[in-house]
Amino acid sequence: MTVYLRSLETAVPPTILIQSEAREVFAAQPGLTRLGSRLVNTCFDSAAIDTRYTAVDELTMEIRSDNPQFFDPRTGLLLRPSTKVRNDIFGREATKLFIEAADAALAACAGIGPEDITHLVTVSCTGFFNPGPDYKIVRALGLNPSVQRYHLGFMGCYAAFPALRAAKSFCEADPEAVVLVVCAELCSLHVRTSNDPDTIMGSALFADGAAGAVVTARDIPDAEPLLQLDHFETVLTPVGEESMAWNIGDEGFEMVLGNYVPHIIDDHIVGALEPLLSREKSLSNKPYTDIRHWGIHPGGRSILDKVQSRLQLSDEQLIPARETLRNYGNMSSATVLFVLKYILELPAESGDERICSMAFGPGLTVETALFTKISSQCPDAPAGLTATVDTASAELAMETPLDALAQPFRA
Repeated sequence: MTVYLRSLETAVPPTILIQSEAREVFAAQPGLTRLGSRLVNTCFDSAAIDTRYTAVDELTMEIRSDNPQFFDPRTGLLLRPSTKVRNDIFGREATKLFIEAADAALAACAGIGPEDITHLVTVSCTGFFNPGPDYKIVRALGLNPSVQRYHLGFMGCYAAFPALRAAKSFCEADPEAVVLVVCAELCSLHVRTSNDPDTIMGSALFADGAAGAVVTARDIPDAEPLLQLDHFETVLTPVGEESMAWNIGDEGFEMVLGNYVPHIIDDHIVGALEPLLSREKSLSNKPYTDIRHWGIHPGGRSILDKVQSRLQLSDEQLIPARETLRNYGNMSSATVLFVLKYILELPAESGDERICSMAFGPGLTVETALFTKISSQCPDAPAGLTATVDTASAELAMETPLDALAQPFRA
């Protein structure tokens, strides 16, 4: 049975963070050592990020609050809110993004309405509340109260693939199933000032965003499919458990992103791809460049550099990942869906086009997927920015290269 992705839409919060402005704020914090200050400048400048988005509007120079919790523009100080304060904001602001992305995905899928959704899978690793985002979507969009709901929490940057894989399994088990998948992450809630290299890296890299998709095997005459979901595989690298992690601290969630992660990926990416590509004999012995599109999670510039070098991919094949990183930063689980949307909006080639996609997370876990881009649904004009960004926001998301860290401080 063939299962298709019928729609894919994205959403970001309204506040734009500019990388160079964020760097200046973080570099000016008291308590930084000489090495810490040098790391801030190096990490932010080499991240290959121009703009990010945040649900914390206080992380700007324009917002004035009588009781600032994250950033006081009058003193220039980054503050240290508790995990509870951060999570309370997650409950409020993540709900908005979950609902916006879910609503957009439904609206983009002709022939499918809220009453048709049989399964709902939500994904996030940046906060917790209950009744959770699955419940909020059901109520806000008027889904059937009996819809089967699943939440994938605290898995990290690769979690969109387990969600899509679950959606595919639901549809294979029930040909009439229609699955709504929604990822939303507020990574910027957990930024803080520190001399710790991992914390600095996270502050330079992470951002907020959401993506929603409708998956079904059901025949829908009014809606041509976007992607055919072909195969998924999971691989744990033999090393790396201590190099990438996501822990809960008293002042937010604490990221561990060791500088050895790109080297681990460099050493093990070929082996991680082998189980996926062996699913199709026509791909198992071909050069990687023969696969037209590569939807790589842009965990950071150095990760993309290692993947490109090891697989000998062309600059063109890395454009979707690098542009997503440049314009949005790393939005954890939602990010690879932004990359796939970029690929879907590229001009159509002749015939269907294969996509090899991958994402990385704690463990070190490598999730891989093979898709087929359905040519009949490819638009004629290129895009690359989320459909939910307004014109002013889009104009600010314009140029640069690639690495790992991000940018605050402008509304």
